[in-house]
This record gives sequence, structure tokens and C-alpha cells, in this order.
Amino acid sequence: MSDPNITQQAEAQERVTASPLRCLTGAVISGGMSFAVYSLMIAIATNFATKPIHSVNPLVVKISSAVRTLVVGVFALGSGVFGIVAVGLLALGVQLLVQQLTKHKSSEN
Repeated sequence: MSDPNITQQAEAQERVTASPLRCLTGAVISGGMSFAVYSLMIAIATNFATKPIHSVNPLVVKISSAVRTLVVGVFALGSGVFGIVAVGLLALGVQLLVQQLTKHKSSEN
């Protein structure tokens, strides 16, 4: 059931803690991905807006309109999630930096 080599490797791995630099790096990466997904969403929405649906069948118009809305919505959701993650990581980095500075000052006194 349990392989001893796997458990030894898991125990041997060092526990990585959060640092302000790691948080800032993650926030920059997440912010960049958010901007990229947002730019892609704008390009897709513009493309959909310039190419209207050519059909007289109301069912086709409703389905294609729903699909277009879903596609743009998924990209908007992805952009929003990456943006919120970037803000959260930035806030965590600031919090860790403040904690380190106050801890350092209190240890000096």
C-alpha cells in the first residue's frame, strides 16, 4: 500500500515558506497572465462584434449568441481570477514584509 521510498522522499523535501520576493514574483506572473487573457478576450469580443450571425433561423441566432457570450464570459472569468490572485499575492507580500520589519525592529530593542 505505502511505498517506503515515497514517504522518505516526502519527508526529505524541505517545507517552502512564503517570502515577500516569492509573493511579488507570483503577483507579477499572475498579473501578466491576467493582462494577456484580458487582451485575448477583447480581441475575441471585437472579432465576434465585427462578424454578425447570418441566419434567419431564430434558434441558430439564439444558440450562436449564447455560445459567443459563454466564450467571452469564460475569458473574462479567467482574467478576473488571475487579477484577483495578483492583488492577493501582492497584499500577502506587503503583509510579510511588514511582519519581517516589525519583527526585526522588536528584536533590536
